[in-house]
Amino acid sequence: MDSEANLIVQVRALLWERGREALEMARQAILQEKIPFQPLEEALRFFILSWEDVLHPALLSLACEAVGGNPAESTQVGAALVLLAGGADMHDDVIDQSTVKDSKPTVYGKFGKDLSLLVGDTLLFKGLYALHEACEALTNAQKQAILELTEQAFFGISSAEAKEASLRAKIEPGIAEEYLEMIKMKAAVGETTTKIGAIIGGGTPKQIELLGHYGKTLAVLYTIRDEFIDTFELDELRNRVAKECLPLPILYTLKNPKKADKILRLLREKPITEKELEAMLNLVIDSKQARELKKEMRLMVKEQNQHLSSIKINRSIFKLVLRSMMEDL
Repeated sequence: MDSEANLIVQVRALLWERGREALEMARQAILQEKIPFQPLEEALRFFILSWEDVLHPALLSLACEAVGGNPAESTQVGAALVLLAGGADMHDDVIDQSTVKDSKPTVYGKFGKDLSLLVGDTLLFKGLYALHEACEALTNAQKQAILELTEQAFFGISSAEAKEASLRAKIEPGIAEEYLEMIKMKAAVGETTTKIGAIIGGGTPKQIELLGHYGKTLAVLYTIRDEFIDTFELDELRNRVAKECLPLPILYTLKNPKKADKILRLLREKPITEKELEAMLNLVIDSKQARELKKEMRLMVKEQNQHLSSIKINRSIFKLVLRSMMEDL
């Protein structure tokens, strides 16, 4: 396997190296807490030991360094973002009734709805407390900017979740654009992460905006990539048909009237089997609409690479991460 074919592995290793210290700090913050009710403690431990969000602290570190800052100064804020992202993810699982992710049980699947909500609440509270603590080492202007950005990001992701819930169970061609808009709304977290990194590093307003645009673009690409992956995963597809929105490539292909009826017939099968999944993939993956979606992703990568021209530090890393989003699609 050549280096290009192994791009995702390279990027995962890079992100792990840049984000693992913050992840471990977040884990210890939870593991050291004394929880009076044992089932809640078990659910918290189960989540935090399986939660491997190195993406947010890694992007934070890279953005901080890109503007000439010391990436070590971003670690505490990175740990807070790990906890906040975890809390949001927990609530997302409850909304979507996701019992399994990546072939592993979620907290919702293992411990049920009530404990899942409480774990999410605990992570959000601990994350906000950790963020305030981390900001004490920064200037008042930096602290104010970071807290405002975090607030805006969570309003954005809450609005996106509400919009996604309104689209649930709707299977019609016009949904594709609305669903893509929802994905762009969720990207507020990626945008906020890179902006905060640039703020900690002492970046100029122009640098902060530029890196924020990068974070948003990457978050959109990352999510669309996951949408393609979910199209291939039988358990994910079953859950999304029953309780969520269909994966974006399928929604796009529904615009094709010649394929829409065939797709709808396959979706009516309860439950969807491997045979129906294979038939679905034959209709979707090489469809004109799916190719157009991939083309749109490539255009986003190209345009973002052009925006990176004024960033000197870590530019090659930022480009590498972008390029990895298109691997195997």
